[in-house]
Amino acid sequence: MNSPPLRLPIDVATIQTLLPHRYPFLLVDRVTAWESFKSITAFKNLSYNDPFFQGHFPSRPIMPGVLIIEALAQASGLLVRLSQPEEERQDTGTSLFYLVKINKARFNHIVVPGDRLDLRVQLKRMLHNMGLFEAVATVADKDVASCELMCAGRSE
Repeated sequence: MNSPPLRLPIDVATIQTLLPHRYPFLLVDRVTAWESFKSITAFKNLSYNDPFFQGHFPSRPIMPGVLIIEALAQASGLLVRLSQPEEERQDTGTSLFYLVKINKARFNHIVVPGDRLDLRVQLKRMLHNMGLFEAVATVADKDVASCELMCAGRSE
């Protein structure tokens, strides 16, 4: 089955064809830019209804830092999937991209309901099935978190 070429912005329905994550763990709502094997820009709109806000913390909801890192890792996986030839992109069941290492993680500001978490990821290098990424999350053009991520692909 041939699908039409991907056009920006890439919506959540298309993202679900590229990533295995589902509610409540899909943390990318839209891709607004990407350049194959170079970079991606995406975002997650945060709502008070996101389940992690109910317990972190009930009186002052804050997005857990580990989930900000996970959102950046999902954007990294999207960059790899979008960089694949179309016929490989359509094969969603045979490979997964795992987060295997986090370096230089830094958290600068809290993220709260109503924020739009912007995700910017650059591929630093790809060797075989492993990618090294530089990632930054922002809210209203203010850096809220940054890190280096290493992800590895694995065929099932």
